[in-house]
Amino acid sequence: MGLDVADDAAVYRLDEGQALVQTVDFFPPIVDDPYTFGAIAAANSLSDIYAMGGTPILALNIAGWPGNLPLDMLAQIFRGGMDKVEEAGAVIGGGHTVMDQEPKYGLCVTGLIHPEKITTKGAVKPGDLLVLTKPLGTGVITTALKSGKVRDVDIQAAVDSMLRLNKVASELVVELGIRAMTDITGYGLLGHAFEMSEASNVCLNIELSKLPVLPGALDYIRQDIYPGGLNRNRSYLTGEQDGRKKISYDNSIIVDENLVKLAMDPQTSGGLLIAVPQEQADEFTDRAEQRGQSIWIIGFASEGYGVRLLP
Repeated sequence: MGLDVADDAAVYRLDEGQALVQTVDFFPPIVDDPYTFGAIAAANSLSDIYAMGGTPILALNIAGWPGNLPLDMLAQIFRGGMDKVEEAGAVIGGGHTVMDQEPKYGLCVTGLIHPEKITTKGAVKPGDLLVLTKPLGTGVITTALKSGKVRDVDIQAAVDSMLRLNKVASELVVELGIRAMTDITGYGLLGHAFEMSEASNVCLNIELSKLPVLPGALDYIRQDIYPGGLNRNRSYLTGEQDGRKKISYDNSIIVDENLVKLAMDPQTSGGLLIAVPQEQADEFTDRAEQRGQSIWIIGFASEGYGVRLLP
């Protein structure tokens, strides 16, 4: 699995029973504390391995660092990343740092996966239930932080969410043999949902009223506080693909435009979007509850194209 499909990571078969899954991700700080930034960046990088159903085993640091910032700060970032990688059961094996005008940090992560247990964006079937594993709003809330307008309780809830690994949810998906999954990052929920729709040749119906929301996220959107990436996502998603609308809804129904914006909010270390066959939904829900994994059923797949928004 490589450049021919736009999935979450590359997969390279080693033999009949084992394959490597690999990804890379890095970005500038989104919170003030260096250690916390390192841990969030690491969780975000690990997420693509989990989105493919893989198990991370090895990671390499990638960093850009300005010469006028103390190296101790960089060490704290590395420490945060290392601790999160260890939590995932993997190890840091080195890395590479360059001089840069802006701090940046992330990981190149390698995992293992059975070739017959890969989860992809292209395996959604009509009738599948759409399950989300984290609330939305990290882009909006971290933008409020940069604007100096965030409430402490709101940024703490967002940080707690971004620090949470997608490990348990991914393991449950693999255990049950579920095959369709992706993680929610820079393109927002609707952007990544459209990717699944296009790859699977189905319509993803999303019920806006069922979306889980981080505390304060809708308040900031109502104040027009949100990242520029949200507007880019909206511009892309409101266009057409091959003459068909990427996103649609019945003009006779009332849709909360603030919830639509939230569903386009770029996420950092967001949750997994999983297509669960209806006959496995109860077992998946029960196992998630037993393992302390929060889940929200936010819609369903049907015949058709694109993403359809429901109240």
